[in-house]
Amino acid sequence: MGAYVADFYCHEARLVVEIDSRFHDGSDAVERDRVRDHWMKSRGVEVVRVRTSDVAKQIEVVLRSIQRAAKNRIEEREKLKRPLRPD
Repeated sequence: MGAYVADFYCHEARLVVEIDSRFHDGSDAVERDRVRDHWMKSRGVEVVRVRTSDVAKQIEVVLRSIQRAAKNRIEEREKLKRPLRPD
Protein backbone atom coordinates (compact mmCIF):
# COMPACT_ATOMS: atom_id res chain seq x y z
CA MET A 1 0.00 0.00 0.00
CA GLY A 2 1.82 3.01 -1.22
CA ALA A 3 5.36 2.78 0.12
CA TYR A 4 4.24 0.39 2.87
CA VAL A 5 3.87 -3.37 3.13
CA ALA A 6 1.04 -4.63 5.32
CA ASP A 7 1.15 -7.94 7.15
CA PHE A 8 -2.49 -8.61 6.22
CA TYR A 9 -5.08 -6.59 4.32
CA CYS A 10 -8.82 -7.14 3.87
CA HIS A 11 -9.98 -5.07 0.90
CA GLU A 12 -13.69 -5.45 1.62
CA ALA A 13 -13.25 -4.04 5.13
CA ARG A 14 -10.39 -1.70 4.18
CA LEU A 15 -8.61 -3.12 7.21
CA VAL A 16 -4.88 -3.71 7.76
CA VAL A 17 -3.72 -6.09 10.48
CA GLU A 18 -0.18 -5.58 11.71
CA ILE A 19 1.54 -8.19 13.86
CA ASP A 20 3.97 -6.24 16.05
CA SER A 21 7.01 -7.85 17.61
CA ARG A 22 9.15 -6.34 20.35
CA PHE A 23 11.02 -4.39 17.66
CA HIS A 24 8.02 -2.07 17.46
CA ASP A 25 8.63 -0.90 21.04
CA GLY A 26 11.51 1.51 20.36
CA SER A 27 10.79 5.22 20.02
CA ASP A 28 11.85 5.26 16.35
CA ALA A 29 9.58 2.33 15.54
CA VAL A 30 6.66 3.87 17.44
CA GLU A 31 7.02 7.07 15.41
CA ARG A 32 7.29 5.15 12.11
CA ASP A 33 4.16 3.18 13.02
CA ARG A 34 2.32 6.38 13.92
CA VAL A 35 3.20 8.00 10.58
CA ARG A 36 2.29 4.85 8.69
CA ASP A 37 -1.04 4.46 10.53
CA HIS A 38 -1.87 8.10 9.79
CA TRP A 39 -1.10 7.57 6.09
CA MET A 40 -3.38 4.50 6.01
CA LYS A 41 -6.19 6.24 7.89
CA SER A 42 -6.02 9.26 5.57
CA ARG A 43 -6.83 6.81 2.76
CA GLY A 44 -9.75 5.23 4.57
CA VAL A 45 -7.88 2.18 5.83
CA GLU A 46 -8.14 1.20 9.49
CA VAL A 47 -5.10 -0.41 11.14
CA VAL A 48 -5.38 -3.04 13.86
CA ARG A 49 -2.15 -3.78 15.70
CA VAL A 50 -1.65 -7.12 17.43
CA ARG A 51 1.30 -8.16 19.57
CA THR A 52 3.21 -11.26 18.45
CA SER A 53 3.03 -12.56 22.01
CA ASP A 54 -0.79 -12.30 21.93
CA VAL A 55 -0.89 -14.27 18.68
CA ALA A 56 1.26 -16.97 20.26
CA LYS A 57 -0.64 -17.12 23.57
CA GLN A 58 -4.23 -16.22 22.66
CA ILE A 59 -4.75 -16.86 18.95
CA GLU A 60 -8.51 -17.44 19.30
CA VAL A 61 -8.98 -14.11 21.11
CA VAL A 62 -6.88 -12.33 18.48
CA LEU A 63 -8.83 -13.91 15.62
CA ARG A 64 -12.19 -12.95 17.16
CA SER A 65 -10.96 -9.40 17.64
CA ILE A 66 -9.83 -9.13 14.02
CA GLN A 67 -13.06 -10.69 12.78
CA ARG A 68 -15.11 -8.24 14.85
CA ALA A 69 -13.10 -5.28 13.53
CA ALA A 70 -13.55 -6.43 9.93
CA LYS A 71 -17.28 -7.03 10.40
CA ASN A 72 -17.75 -3.57 11.95
CA ARG A 73 -15.83 -1.90 9.13
CA ILE A 74 -17.86 -3.72 6.47
CA GLU A 75 -21.12 -2.75 8.18
CA GLU A 76 -19.98 0.90 8.41
CA ARG A 77 -19.11 0.94 4.70
CA GLU A 78 -22.47 -0.63 3.79
CA LYS A 79 -24.32 2.08 5.75
CA LEU A 80 -22.48 4.76 3.79
CA LYS A 81 -23.59 3.18 0.49
CA ARG A 82 -27.30 3.26 1.36
CA PRO A 83 -29.26 6.15 -0.12
CA LEU A 84 -30.83 8.52 2.35
CA ARG A 85 -34.60 8.20 2.62
CA PRO A 86 -36.61 11.41 2.79
CA ASP A 87 -38.70 11.69 5.95
